[in-house]
Amino acid sequence: MLIPTNKLTIASFSCALTLALSACISQQPKPYSQDEIDKRVAADQVTMYANQEPVTHPITFYEAAARALKYNLDYRLKLMETALASNLRDVSAYEMLPRLVASAGYAGRNNDSGGTSIGIVDRQVSLRPSTSEERYHDVYNLGLSWSLLDFGVAYYRNQQKIDQIQMAEERRRKVEQNVLQDVRNAYWRALAAQRLMPEVTRLLERSNQALASAREAEARGIAPKQELLAYQRALLDAIYLLTVRRQDLEFAQAELSALMSLPPGSRMVLAEDAEPPLPTITSDINGLEQLALHQRPEIMEEWYRKRVDDNDIKVAKANLWPNVQISAGYSYDTNKYLYNNGWAETGLQVSINLLKLLQYPSLNRAQDAQRNTDDMRRIALSMAVLTQVRVGALRYSLATEELGFADQSLAVDKQLFDYAKAANLTTIGSQLEVIRAEGRYLLSRYQREAAYSDAQASWGRLYNSVGLDVFPDAVENYDVATLAKAIEQTMNKLEPLRPPPAPAPAPAPNPAPAPVGDAAPAPSSTPTTGAARGPH
Repeated sequence: MLIPTNKLTIASFSCALTLALSACISQQPKPYSQDEIDKRVAADQVTMYANQEPVTHPITFYEAAARALKYNLDYRLKLMETALASNLRDVSAYEMLPRLVASAGYAGRNNDSGGTSIGIVDRQVSLRPSTSEERYHDVYNLGLSWSLLDFGVAYYRNQQKIDQIQMAEERRRKVEQNVLQDVRNAYWRALAAQRLMPEVTRLLERSNQALASAREAEARGIAPKQELLAYQRALLDAIYLLTVRRQDLEFAQAELSALMSLPPGSRMVLAEDAEPPLPTITSDINGLEQLALHQRPEIMEEWYRKRVDDNDIKVAKANLWPNVQISAGYSYDTNKYLYNNGWAETGLQVSINLLKLLQYPSLNRAQDAQRNTDDMRRIALSMAVLTQVRVGALRYSLATEELGFADQSLAVDKQLFDYAKAANLTTIGSQLEVIRAEGRYLLSRYQREAAYSDAQASWGRLYNSVGLDVFPDAVENYDVATLAKAIEQTMNKLEPLRPPPAPAPAPAPNPAPAPVGDAAPAPSSTPTTGAARGPH
């Protein structure tokens, strides 16, 4: 039996479609191969540290902040999120335009279309079968349409995208403020590590040697056993404390290196500049609180979020509007049986879903509840911000007091160490006393550096709680040196948080001529006190 051509074609198409669907359904998950994973890891590592300026000189605090801002991956991610939100806004803006659709097509069939007509009363065929359509013809169309409902929905969606750009910008501001706080917290601890690590390592070696000597003396019975055990106990305590402090110092250096996104193994040297004075607060707490309520990115983000949520309700209300649709177009058909192959058409249609109007009271209640919720969330956040400002100011005040006590303790331990070194060093006990005094002095130096770092960190938290900005907008357009200079200038100009004015240098007196053969006085080795430190 012969199968008609059209039926054979349909059967073949059905079989092909069935096989294609079966192949799609039977697909199994394919994990990445080890080679693909290795390539991805290598590419990610290259991207992490790509296009970084090499470290060619000791890094200052402002340069550390500039490097962290420019190369920190979290901050770069927030920049990309802001750019993505801006691009989405641009896309949504085109949805408000009318739709202009151009189409072209080809129509074909294997037989003629057409038909007959019959009488309504007598049901008799009145025309022989005829057709008014070619088997194969082309169709072209250009249509313009505009819908009021689509325009209203697109308008509110575009407003949401604009507010989401602002929200992304506020999140970027928060990340950059957190970056500055983290760098401030890590930089001074890392600088203390750079200063103290060599001395801590040398003292640990001497302490271990002294401990071995004390144990040897105990075994030989040179000194009273109880005295030697007490010395060993003191040395073990000092060794333990020094080991713990050395770990803290090493962690600080690793943390700062990670914040600046330095490649692994990079040598990091910090600038050994004089400690800048700590800033003074030139405004009262109420002024700082008002400034925080105006500046904090979290509060601004919540305020923009309220408009986004409000526009959600407006979109739902827009769907209740009567829809007015206007259309116009031009069509052309190559069908030779048509009397007019080309024609223009226009249309106007108004429609409304009456049942949707029942949602209007519920939407009003939802809008009021949403606004109240957003306001309460923002007010609760504002209260938390005010608390942070007050706690930050108190913590900074206590940190400066602690720094003063640390300076006094360091001065006392320095004198004790000097006295121990000046004493007789012939006995084991005196040698152990020198090591113990040096250990106390080194621990006091660490505590003083830690107190200064804590004061800087407290200042950074207060600075962050107020929400002040210090970075230029176009970070990518600055090199590290220019960006560091811009950060320094911005921070030095900020009110009401600023460093105290530097005292004017006193005129140097005319020195009297020194007698021949007299040595110049040696510079004092007394450490500088940390009464006030820099604008960080």
